[in-house]
Amino acid sequence: MIRNPIFPGFNPDPCVCRKGGDYYVAVSTFEWMPGIPVYHSKDLKNWELLTHILTDDEKTDLKKLPSAKGIWAPCLTYCEEEGLFYVVYGIMNSMNARYFDVDNYLITAENIEGPWSEPVYLHSAGFDASLLHDDDGRKWLVSLEWETREGYEKPGVICLVEYSPEKKSIVGYPKRIWRGGTDRGCIEAPHLTKRNGWYYIMCAEGGTGYNHCVTMGRSRSVWGPYEGDPMNPILTSAPGASYERDDPDHLKPKYYNPDSVLQKSGHGSYVETPDGEVYLFYHTARPFVPELRCTLGRETAIQRMKWTDDGWLRMDVGNSKDDFCNLAQEETQESSLPECPMPKIPDFDDFDGETLGNWYCSPRIMPQSFADVKARPGYVRIRGQESRTSLNRVSILARKLTSVYARITTKMEFEPEVYQHSAGLILYYDNMNYINLRKYYSETLGEPALSVMRLENGEKTEYTDTRVAPGDGPVWMRLYVQGRETWFEWSRDGEEYQKIGPVFDTSKFSDEYCKYGEFTGTMAGLTCADRLKHEKYADFDFFEYVADESKGVK
Repeated sequence: MIRNPIFPGFNPDPCVCRKGGDYYVAVSTFEWMPGIPVYHSKDLKNWELLTHILTDDEKTDLKKLPSAKGIWAPCLTYCEEEGLFYVVYGIMNSMNARYFDVDNYLITAENIEGPWSEPVYLHSAGFDASLLHDDDGRKWLVSLEWETREGYEKPGVICLVEYSPEKKSIVGYPKRIWRGGTDRGCIEAPHLTKRNGWYYIMCAEGGTGYNHCVTMGRSRSVWGPYEGDPMNPILTSAPGASYERDDPDHLKPKYYNPDSVLQKSGHGSYVETPDGEVYLFYHTARPFVPELRCTLGRETAIQRMKWTDDGWLRMDVGNSKDDFCNLAQEETQESSLPECPMPKIPDFDDFDGETLGNWYCSPRIMPQSFADVKARPGYVRIRGQESRTSLNRVSILARKLTSVYARITTKMEFEPEVYQHSAGLILYYDNMNYINLRKYYSETLGEPALSVMRLENGEKTEYTDTRVAPGDGPVWMRLYVQGRETWFEWSRDGEEYQKIGPVFDTSKFSDEYCKYGEFTGTMAGLTCADRLKHEKYADFDFFEYVADESKGVK
């Protein structure tokens, strides 16, 4: 059996495609770089983080964008006739006054690891744009058309337009084709596929919150009209009918289902194996209850599906043909593909390699712009830049928190000279919500000191009453995330640790609690700031991340 989620932690909006015997899943990254990670598998059970699509932070300029903006909902497809991978992605620039200003782009590559072509601008009609390669050679671009007018249903309607590869532009204006297969409202995330002469449209409805779901419709013409699956939704955490077209709010916590571990299940994309097995990828979340706060963000899950005799997709949960289930499952049946183990992200990184691990990311800029593994062999040298609240150039080298039971440890050498110098360990949700164990220069003590600092929805607290002077030499820092409780420890020798600062509420690192960002997830990492000259650096000997992903969230 395959246990969900298959990609724990911040991995929303999955899109799957197949090339021969290889399966690839791309997910959203919002303000984080590198953009659009791609996971790779040969058996749909074992996965590796293979590459990232967007690695140039000048061409993909996310600096100064607020949290939760940036790269939204990539669509990854493979056109066998051309031998090309296609990626369609949106850059959300602003959500002010609910205008949702987004620019959608298209890039191609012969190899999934690149190089990728220069971006082609498509349109700014709405987000979650997706591409279908039709069997007659034409290409169709489908997306949510974002509605801003008074008196119209929000957030909008799914629209369609043809894309011309020759002209590298869309043909005419998008036209509206689909309002959804349920009355849950908040339709988004359209994907078009074609099978047995039918055009299938798969969407997310209900908002990307607790009434989220996957729905389908079909038509003989790409322009419609589309008929909805009579059993919609085909997958959800909240079974049952609901009328929510009049409420544009996406979260809808009243639809929390206490009978399901997986919540917010929706935003689907499916793939078929050569033997006709079907698997649906979707995102889900595991909240702390009763607060309904999802510290890990939206995570990717998988569900085995099957086609019915009359051409609709149903969950394959081992029941008879007459039984129907659409509740997201914690486990699903493996495929018949030969098992193929994949390399995992290591728990312990000693920074002995020639390059930085591809599992590290940074807000808005590439990690390599400030993190160097060659300057001092066996260490990563992080050059300090702006404060961690900045939306511009911040030196945070992070990886995704994949469990709320984790221990993160590092050994740091850093000699701050002025109070604007600081470096250490950080748990980060966004630029207005984080906790940081830092070494800095204390003018009160007249020497470097350790202390904990918290930023909670923009309100800063420095716990100076617990500061301590660690003396000369390296310092070991440790972060514990133990369910609802999170705290820091430090050591002079890496053997004897002592707590420093208060115990924090883990659940506050979440979409539901944070007021300045949403849609992402909690990160843990190393950080350095030099708010004076942007040149002071800290050396980190290792980064150890040990998580128990078998434990759930309670």
